Amino acid sequence: MPMEVTDQSFAHEVKQASGPVLVDFWAPWCGPCRSLAPILEELAKEYEGKVKFTKVNIDEHPAAAASLGITSIPALVLFKGGQVLRQEVGSRPKAEIAAMINSAI
Repeated sequence: MPMEVTDQSFAHEVKQASGPVLVDFWAPWCGPCRSLAPILEELAKEYEGKVKFTKVNIDEHPAAAASLGITSIPALVLFKGGQVLRQEVGSRPKAEIAAMINSAI
């Protein structure tokens, strides 16, 4: 299950993490975000111990998204060593997200 991250915990949980971190920027009213959620939950189980899965509700925590220039959701951002490796906007198929993750591990 992806971990909820706030503006306050973003630096610690994402930017200071030792391994790869996938961040899902979403909002409850976003249909594509809701359809992406079960895919991310499956991937979180498959990559447990290899990649940290997190999610940021942009309505409640807009600063993290703003700091990355995110204006459309869903947005997936893959971090490693505190740096953005890849950023994708829009719903993506499971295989495409898995390929994105595999590039970081």
